[in-house]
This record gives sequence, C-alpha cells and structure tokens, in this order.
Amino acid sequence: MTHTSVFFAPVTIEEINTTQIIDGQMARHLGIEMTEIGLDFMTAKMPVDHRTIQRIGILHGGASLALAETVGSIAASYCVDRDSYYIVGQEINANHIRPVRNGFVYATATPLHLGKSSQVWDIKVRNEEGKLTCVSRFTVAVLKKAQLPR
Repeated sequence: MTHTSVFFAPVTIEEINTTQIIDGQMARHLGIEMTEIGLDFMTAKMPVDHRTIQRIGILHGGASLALAETVGSIAASYCVDRDSYYIVGQEINANHIRPVRNGFVYATATPLHLGKSSQVWDIKVRNEEGKLTCVSRFTVAVLKKAQLPR
C-alpha cells in the first residue's frame, strides 16, 4: 500500500524554519521551530521558559495556542497551491490537560478535513515525556490570492 503526502509540494524543515518562522514575528519570539514533517503531519516544538510561562511558573495556555496555531497554519498552507491560494485561521479551541514547568512542548498537527474552501486540523501538544498536555482543533479558510484582505 502506497501512501501519498497531503502536502501540495515537497517541503523541508529548513525551508519552514527560515522562510515561515521569521524574525520579528510571534513564532520566532516564542522560540517555535519545526522539527518533523511526515506524509500527513507536521510537528513543531516550543520551549517552556520566561517567554511562554504564566505568573505561577507553568506553561501559559495562550502560548500553547500560539504553538498550535503556528504548526496548524504552516501545515495547512502547504496543503494548497501556494502560488494561487493562502489560508487564514477562522477558529481555534483548546483543552489544557496537564501543566508543564520546563523543557519543551511538541505540537503535532494532522488534518481531519482538507476541503477546497476550508480545512480542519487536530493538534496535540505533548511534553518531553510524550504526555498529552493540550488538545486543540483548528479551522482555516482557503482563499484565492485575488481575495487578499485590504
């Protein structure tokens, strides 16, 4: 049985980490990096440090969502012809399951639905021990580049 990639064209971790996660934007500020690309998933990591914790010393829920939306957005954008289409987030939700105090968290995005006008992604965030810390569902709209917002 042959498996084909959900991604429109070949993509590398290096390409994403140098052209999609760039200086001056939130993902770079939070230390997010792409770490793995499979046939139907992408995984990114984020440090749990002074940039991503809340006042009581655990991972901030908003940082978990920033990680989830980053990996989901990047994965979604590679599932379309990037010369003709772009994606924008429409809705994201999350359930925070266990606290993380240090190390890294890893978010893996897998598609639940890849339609012509929308995509839905399942994103699981895990700690360094592989324990589930957050689950998220992320919906994006797929738009023609002629529809760029003003």
